[in-house]
Amino acid sequence: MSSNNALIQEAAKRTTPIHCLVHWAAKQPNKIYLTQPFDNDEIRTYTWAQVLDQVSRMANYLKSYGLPAGTSIAIYGKNSAHWLMADWAIWMAGHISVPIYATSNAETAQHILDHSESKLVFLGKLDGVTDSWNQVKPVIEGKYPTIRMPLAPKDSQGESWDDILTRTQPIENIELPKEEALATIIYTSGSTGMPKGVLHSFATMGVVSRNLEKRYEMSNNERLLSYLPLAHALERIVVDTMSLYLGCEVYFAHQLETFLQDIKRARPTIFFSVPRLWIKFQHGINEKLPPKLQRVAFKLPIVKGLLSKRILSQLGLDQARFAITGSAPLPAAVLQWYRNLGLDLLEGYGMTENFGYSHATQIGKSKVGYVGQPQPGVICKLSEEGEVLVKSPGSMLCYYKDEAKTAEAFDEDGFLRTGDLGEIHPDGSLKITGRVKDIFKTAKGKYVAPTPIETRLGDSPIVEMVCVGGAVLPQPIGMVVLEPETRSASKSDPQKRQEVEKELAALLQTVNGELDKHEKLCGLVVISDEWTTDNGILTPTLKIRRQRVEDRYADQFESWNAQNKPVIWA
Repeated sequence: MSSNNALIQEAAKRTTPIHCLVHWAAKQPNKIYLTQPFDNDEIRTYTWAQVLDQVSRMANYLKSYGLPAGTSIAIYGKNSAHWLMADWAIWMAGHISVPIYATSNAETAQHILDHSESKLVFLGKLDGVTDSWNQVKPVIEGKYPTIRMPLAPKDSQGESWDDILTRTQPIENIELPKEEALATIIYTSGSTGMPKGVLHSFATMGVVSRNLEKRYEMSNNERLLSYLPLAHALERIVVDTMSLYLGCEVYFAHQLETFLQDIKRARPTIFFSVPRLWIKFQHGINEKLPPKLQRVAFKLPIVKGLLSKRILSQLGLDQARFAITGSAPLPAAVLQWYRNLGLDLLEGYGMTENFGYSHATQIGKSKVGYVGQPQPGVICKLSEEGEVLVKSPGSMLCYYKDEAKTAEAFDEDGFLRTGDLGEIHPDGSLKITGRVKDIFKTAKGKYVAPTPIETRLGDSPIVEMVCVGGAVLPQPIGMVVLEPETRSASKSDPQKRQEVEKELAALLQTVNGELDKHEKLCGLVVISDEWTTDNGILTPTLKIRRQRVEDRYADQFESWNAQNKPVIWA
């Protein structure tokens, strides 16, 4: 490739992810790009030249199938170096990638494969315990040609990635994709029904990476950690496309038990996570150093500086220039806790439909309660009903094979209907106040927006998840799942249970004091069940499926209300 000057010059424009891969492999061939943990503490690294070589060989193999250009090819598995390489091989071969969450059930996986008309499946890192391999296995095996990537299930069938590379030569003449070419179908997490296929081109993906690179002054020296699902748009932005445009390093987390070890290996300079992990990190520190002692220590400047560095180092975030939280609201108290440590924790807001490119906090310009200002090129306004409408250069081409839903998704001026309710500050900052479809009417005929109430309840460090519902009741009711340590202690220790009940009663009184009369909760119900992706209450991106919660506990609402207690143990 070094002799193909025309290709290298064209690739230097970084027009698409494949342009970027070719560009960096020529400019920094021996620099390590991907670092992948394996079992038995084995760590493998792949340079830019090695990655391009593997991608090119696999793309050549895909071409041997003789599939029409733009054929859908699925990737099913957890994050890994080879997940990314499979994605790029699909693109280099002129096809469309279709990610499937590792936690998708058989029905969802079948729907995605059928709807996308996928002709082949890359099978990745799956263990059958924390994911859905045992359910999905019958959907795939014997029905689709399968390529087994390293870390694929040992009981899976299909051709081996390594065997294919051994016998396949790299593509002699790489064809760089057109910017307007179709790139991927990202299926939504399905919080309100079967997932919809969101179609993106290289153009809608590329503009996001280029603009973020400039706005946040990202460089070739960044280090990223990949652990959130690559099937989700946000991880595709932060890890997949951003790393290609920047030419920076990517590390992968191996499993939950090794996460802290993995993040300390990476020492990411930019780190993205969801509220549940930020809260879990904080709880872990609080167990070792109680909040009362923290408050005392932080009053002493020298001690605060040393302690903050130590805490961030223990979390593996001491090298982070900034971090991002998104997907759901993060309690203000938790947000401030990290900022007190010196970590610039930014909030972001976006959707699969605009490739996550909508709003975000700017470095050093945070406003508590707001998800930030519009990203460059984004226009935001509110409808007469208060719905947030966004026009973004990252907006999808359409919902795949669904003209009706595509038409519904945009207003007459081309603004995406987000389904979120919001408020816009005079400086342009956006506050999300709820979901249009989440608003429900109580038995008294009064409308309740649950999200702001849930956000207030979520400020408590002992509450992991919360859902406000009860349309059949005169007043709404709050269902809470305690964070794991508190949940375990309250089950085994009667005294701890009384303490938790007292704390929840005080929380209820505080929150109700901030609400209008018709919004006040009749009580808080401590749910003993776990809310997980396995039982369908959480989406693959860990959002609560509100209707599933309502359906699961609907027959108990009236009995809970009849108890007339501030705290009820379900």
